[in-house]
Amino acid sequence: MHDRRQVALGQPTVGEEEIEALREVFASGWISGAGPTCVAFEQELATAVGTEHALATSNCGSALHLALQVLGAGPGDEVIVADYTFPATGHAVMWTGATPVFADVRADIGTIDPEAAAALVTDRTVGIIAVDLVGQPADYDELQALADRHGLWLLEDAACSAGATYQGRPAGSLADLAAFSFHGRKGITSGEGGALVGSDAAHMDLARKLHTYGIAPAVSREGAATLAVPTFDMAGYNYRLSDVQAAIMRVQLRRLPDLLAARSRAADQYAALLGDLEQIRLPVVLEDRTHPWQSYLLTAGDGIDRDAVVVALRERGVGSNIGTYSSHVQPVYASTQECPVAARLFRTQFALPMHANLTEDDVSYVAAVVREVVGGSGARA
Repeated sequence: MHDRRQVALGQPTVGEEEIEALREVFASGWISGAGPTCVAFEQELATAVGTEHALATSNCGSALHLALQVLGAGPGDEVIVADYTFPATGHAVMWTGATPVFADVRADIGTIDPEAAAALVTDRTVGIIAVDLVGQPADYDELQALADRHGLWLLEDAACSAGATYQGRPAGSLADLAAFSFHGRKGITSGEGGALVGSDAAHMDLARKLHTYGIAPAVSREGAATLAVPTFDMAGYNYRLSDVQAAIMRVQLRRLPDLLAARSRAADQYAALLGDLEQIRLPVVLEDRTHPWQSYLLTAGDGIDRDAVVVALRERGVGSNIGTYSSHVQPVYASTQECPVAARLFRTQFALPMHANLTEDDVSYVAAVVREVVGGSGARA
């Protein structure tokens, strides 16, 4: 190919609005965690995702851990977890002393298979964690019915799904609690960061206490007429988001509709340019949900060496990587389970560049390189 460029796998969309927001928070004198800018962001996020409460956290892993703590997971318990996910989901279960039990996923959209989850319920099961794979929500009606039938709680790992919807309801409002990520490759980002959201006041109040060493945050004591000395009655954590990051997130949240539209345009263009390639399968989007396109995952067909494809794309300047992980095969979990669908997706899926800064020329270049690579002999398994 004569045209040669570098197209990043992921890229944040930040600029003067974020810089101005940083100037304002610097001028305020409060840049540390859980301050007034965090409070404002939490209110705006709760409104955006349709919950009563939001709690800004240091990352999505800390939000998941807080959720599991307040939902009551602990030693001796089992938590059913979608197998096809970044291992932060399973790790958070382990942090509580509970055991993650991995459920296989749907072959089309890679989210937890409700029937597979149902087959794993035992008298030790306390809850289910669904993962919105690269942003597309899981089957929450079926999962909620399963949870209700067995008296379980349901947690939404919404790490990638800011702006997504399921049957008209926003991601974040689809389970008892939900955890978001604001990592640099997510749809909205402060570099790192996360949030726990929910509408149960008792759950969210306990999470807020645990996320600040077991006491109310300092902002709640600002302006008190007397010296308010907090008492520590539980061993909490330091899971706070800084007000510097919250200032960025307030701008990112306002940008979200435009960012989603740009990603959707890129996804549509990929589909138009690659839809006839027999060697790959395009992403599936179900009609009752909207996809925020945190990532764009292709599935290599039979006879195609996914690893060789990724290496070849990178050699030609196209950012690429695996889709995500099949958790049950990771040594840390010492799992004896079998999740054949997730294992197959782990071997065959790969990500193309997807972010709101992609131009039509970028997408055209990526698509042309994909056609060249998967049609070449080097991609044959």
